[in-house]
Amino acid sequence: MVIMNSEYSGIETSTLCEIKQICLKIQGICNELKEEITPYKDDRFHRLAPMRLYTLTRRHFAVVFVVFLICFGLTVFVGIAGPKIITENYYNFSSTSANGSKLGPFNLDSPPLSNYNQQLWLTCILQMAQNKEEFTKKFDINVELKGVILEASTISNDVHHKSRILHCAPPQQLCDEIIIVHLGYLNYTKYQINVSLKDLESISQNIQNVTFVIKTYNPTFSQVEIWFRFVFVVVTFTVTCMFAHSLRKFSMRDWGIEQKWMSILLPLLLLYNDPFFPLSFLTNSWFPGMLDTFFQALFLCALLLFWLCVYHGFRVQGERKCLTFYLPKLVLVGLMWFSPVTLGIWQMVNELQDPTYQYDMDIKHFQGMKIFFFLLVAIYVLYLGFLLLRAWSELKNMPYSDLRLKFLTALTFLVLVISMVILYLRFGSKALQDNFVAELSTHYQNSAEFVSFYGLLNFYLYTLAFIYSPSKNTLYDSQLKDNPAFSMLNDSDDEVIYGSDYEVMPLQNGRAMKTSSKYQDETDSD
Repeated sequence: MVIMNSEYSGIETSTLCEIKQICLKIQGICNELKEEITPYKDDRFHRLAPMRLYTLTRRHFAVVFVVFLICFGLTVFVGIAGPKIITENYYNFSSTSANGSKLGPFNLDSPPLSNYNQQLWLTCILQMAQNKEEFTKKFDINVELKGVILEASTISNDVHHKSRILHCAPPQQLCDEIIIVHLGYLNYTKYQINVSLKDLESISQNIQNVTFVIKTYNPTFSQVEIWFRFVFVVVTFTVTCMFAHSLRKFSMRDWGIEQKWMSILLPLLLLYNDPFFPLSFLTNSWFPGMLDTFFQALFLCALLLFWLCVYHGFRVQGERKCLTFYLPKLVLVGLMWFSPVTLGIWQMVNELQDPTYQYDMDIKHFQGMKIFFFLLVAIYVLYLGFLLLRAWSELKNMPYSDLRLKFLTALTFLVLVISMVILYLRFGSKALQDNFVAELSTHYQNSAEFVSFYGLLNFYLYTLAFIYSPSKNTLYDSQLKDNPAFSMLNDSDDEVIYGSDYEVMPLQNGRAMKTSSKYQDETDSD
């Protein structure tokens, strides 16, 4: 019995040892897998993939900015030489309508239309004979819209009753333009519109002239827009493939935060240029237009999120946790995205049922939504400014980190200044008015206003992709050195292009510990 018990215990011990070894092997495999899929903590900054940014001299940076401005300037000149965006057809009813009334009904026939006209707006301008003081009056309109098929049969819609606000200010005799109908896409080749003005009898004797304007996109501009977007789609796809190809020999965990974000922004830029845009001319549907709006809002908000993450990520050298690092920024930018997109979708859905719908008069809580949106914008600007000041104060003496910070700040500031100039030239002092959904399109004056903004964002991303992609020389050097930014710090002073009078120690408590190079030499000699 003793022999059997000893044999049994020996077998049990060997089995436990084998199970322990298997558990250790599984634990080792899990640790290796975790190390592969999670970013580095302590040595991550030392193993970042190289960037072309590290190898450029000041002269090269000047060339980059000059080329960026030249490319943008060429697109602006192309837009100036392009056709007018909006075509206008005026219908002037001097003093009275066909039945002798100053308030209608007014019968309007649109010009022949095609899918290249894209959208249709009907606006009304009242001219007052005597306008000595500013006044605002709410009135009602009755609109009957008929679609004409083959210049013969018509399909009649129900009569729509809507309210509008008339605003007149001296000394101008023309009151503010009133939008009556907006069609997001065209189902018919011609429209017949019947309009009647109500509740204006008290001022009808002062109405001198009533003018209706039918606005549509210029078919020539639509063809230019198709080719313009197609060129940017092809170029963006090429730049995206080249950028991905340049990083193919590096593990994704070794990419810098700018390189990771560029791998996200470039595909979103491809959607921003909208490769599906020609579908709006092939199908009579609202879906291509809504898709284009969604892609534009998605890219712009991703760009806002990129600025927050990068300026904060410059100071965070360890693991960036999703809960504390990304989630607050995602919530802030997500709410900024949610407000205008919800408003745009709400208007599009309602316009499909009622072409006379206007969100600013039919949404009861529109003012609250607008205040909420501008409050989010103010919070974003303050947060971004705080991150920029913190990054600038903590990284200004760190070689290569300050270079990344200065370049991104300079190029982004240039883009923002140009964007503000474009918005002011396009909308003037009315840039922040309530008409920022469908009505904005009626304010285009020429192709330059459309081309400049698209070209600006595209060339901005192309420039960042060029700067953040590894060059061929640094790619081969990286096989021998961990990171040019840190390997070059150990080289001689003649080999350092962008250096500092300080030797930078690892970050402690978010701030760089720096010692004078002279003091370091004395310490070494001792």
